[in-house]
Amino acid sequence: MTLKTPDEYYESIQRELNLYMFGEKIKQFWMHPIILPSINAVKKIYELAQKEEYKDIMTTVSHLTGEIINRFTHIHQSTDDLIKKVQMQRLLGQHTACCFQRCVGFDTANALYSVTFEMDKKYGTNYHERFKEYWIEVQNQDLMVDGAMTDPKGDRSKRPSQQHDPDVFVHVTEQNDDGIIIRGAKIHQTGFVNSHRAIIMPTLALREGEAQYAVCFGVDTNAKGITIIYGRQSCDTRKLEEGKLDVGNYKYGGQEAFVIFDDVFIPNKNIFMNGEIKFSGELVNRFAGFHRQSYGGCKVGVGDVIIGAAALIAQYNGTDTASHVRDKIVEMIHLNETLYSSGIACSALGYPRDAGNYEMDMLLANVCKQNVTRFPYEIGRIAEDIAGGLICTLPSEADFTSEEVGPLLKKYLTTSNDVCPEDRYKLLRFIECMSMGVAAPSYKTESMHGAGSPQAQRIMISRQADMDKKIKFIKEILDLE
Repeated sequence: MTLKTPDEYYESIQRELNLYMFGEKIKQFWMHPIILPSINAVKKIYELAQKEEYKDIMTTVSHLTGEIINRFTHIHQSTDDLIKKVQMQRLLGQHTACCFQRCVGFDTANALYSVTFEMDKKYGTNYHERFKEYWIEVQNQDLMVDGAMTDPKGDRSKRPSQQHDPDVFVHVTEQNDDGIIIRGAKIHQTGFVNSHRAIIMPTLALREGEAQYAVCFGVDTNAKGITIIYGRQSCDTRKLEEGKLDVGNYKYGGQEAFVIFDDVFIPNKNIFMNGEIKFSGELVNRFAGFHRQSYGGCKVGVGDVIIGAAALIAQYNGTDTASHVRDKIVEMIHLNETLYSSGIACSALGYPRDAGNYEMDMLLANVCKQNVTRFPYEIGRIAEDIAGGLICTLPSEADFTSEEVGPLLKKYLTTSNDVCPEDRYKLLRFIECMSMGVAAPSYKTESMHGAGSPQAQRIMISRQADMDKKIKFIKEILDLE
């Protein structure tokens, strides 16, 4: 059995990283109160994979080894796999109400599997076999793998080769018989700190003269030359305070990081693209498609929790029987299930690549993500509407628990004898957390910019829509020349 337990995962990440937060180097990051909720979210993946009731969703059989593996290390072999991926992501969103940080590496692996196969076919390279050997290690050890795509990009009006500083795009600086030396940075890195390994990809389609930027490789997150700067989130220092209620979602959370590569050595066995510019754009597009499919699961699971919170706070406030409140909750459900239906639809219409793995329908994956750039904002807005203004004006937990003013707050936060004021306080803080607090970036901002900002999906929708075919339909119906 290749499945790690939550405790085994927790022990396996306890190693030194060159990690900074608030200008200070962090030691024993696995115990840091700001980072710990994000580790708890990852542990939930390992926990659910151990449960018999979730076995069909959380685990599967590897086509590479024949062993039972965590689905997050699987290479999709059917449309059923694609559908179960989305179902798994919704399930985890329901159990954590946050980003659980393992999707990016999952989607990277599935994009890279087919792209390496096609590169080998065209150029006679051996990237595909290298990657399979690398990924078998991941499966056998149930490793968490980050996927890294986004570069700082410098002046966005200029190509990588035109930048005043070449390091604003990850690139190869030296090459020898043993491997390559890498320099550059990746930003918005979800879960890098909590991952054992990372796969680094190009950030855009590259052109002639930009071969040094067409590089894809695997690397350990604690490799020599890597510096990690932990991302700041709204209200994050509440996690450093005594008590836990002001955090909102005090059990689970996401994380982002700025990752810098300063002359990092990558051995040949971990290199999966090196100068093949014609495939850089294809890797970007396939990864983006898989990751846009993912948002039809993870954001829906989080949405389920927000809808539940809105319905419960309405009960606590005594407004749950009001027709307009009921209608608003129906609208939240409608929006959330529309996102899910897009995720399921692009999975159900998946197809096999030449490498044998299955890919989602690219057009519908981009439609899914385009909806995700809008609907979570409306779901959050409605939750704020139903909750009321207290999510912005509620006094602190220290006041709530103080001997002097605590009883006064509890008196005036009580809505009925059936509602505990502490429960109402916790729920209001949770809605604040999801709307504007520490969890808001992983629900709202990530919905906008993760897997590409809205215009990226619109470009892909335009490319995938086959307008000539649509024009042909109307010409046939009206007998037009």
